[in-house]
Amino acid sequence: MSHNLVLLSSGLDSAVNLLMAMEEGGVEAAVTVDYGQMAARREVEKAAELCRRYQVRHIVLEALWLGEVCGAALIAGKGVPPSMEAGDLDDSTATQASMREVWVPNRNGLLANMGACLAEAMELPWVVMGLNAEEGATFPDNSPGFVREVNRLFAYSTLSGVKLRSFTMDWDKVDIMRAAIQRDLDFHLLWPCYNGETLMCGTCESCARFKRAAQNLGVIDRLQGLFKS
Repeated sequence: MSHNLVLLSSGLDSAVNLLMAMEEGGVEAAVTVDYGQMAARREVEKAAELCRRYQVRHIVLEALWLGEVCGAALIAGKGVPPSMEAGDLDDSTATQASMREVWVPNRNGLLANMGACLAEAMELPWVVMGLNAEEGATFPDNSPGFVREVNRLFAYSTLSGVKLRSFTMDWDKVDIMRAAIQRDLDFHLLWPCYNGETLMCGTCESCARFKRAAQNLGVIDRLQGLFKS
């Protein structure tokens, strides 16, 4: 039996964690959560494609109540995430402003707990989440401290002692993209964009980080046709 349940948004981080979890004990299921985000439909579609490609069971869960009470720019009808250029990504003032615009209250805490519910029910020891050090510098729920404290909670909230882990938690986007290239991941199966249109916007913070990593590794051509701009 496989050991991992993967939280799969279909972004670069979660997709690489899916592939690494397949190498580290196998994947019993991948879970995508629709909490009312603008990209929900595209995330579910791409996550389903990834799961078909790698023959992993795909589970879609809803938490639409979160979107209904949340004013974040990620939520459908609540606004548009701010545009960012590559140069903005190292500006702490710009990244802090972006974080506050797109912050969804306790989202990663909720996702981790939803994953733990399923993992315990499926008798799996691990929930895997796509985290990274680059965004962890701004988003506290991407940090090692987040994982440590969630696991302290799980020691009380699960009888089986489920644990949260991320294979990429100490990596930046270049490291993660390098791992994706090494595993021959098709970038057309991903949806890192905050928006949910036919093509990725290319200007939100998540797109900007994705594009910068590809540029730094000299593989920007592999993203051809994915962006509006």
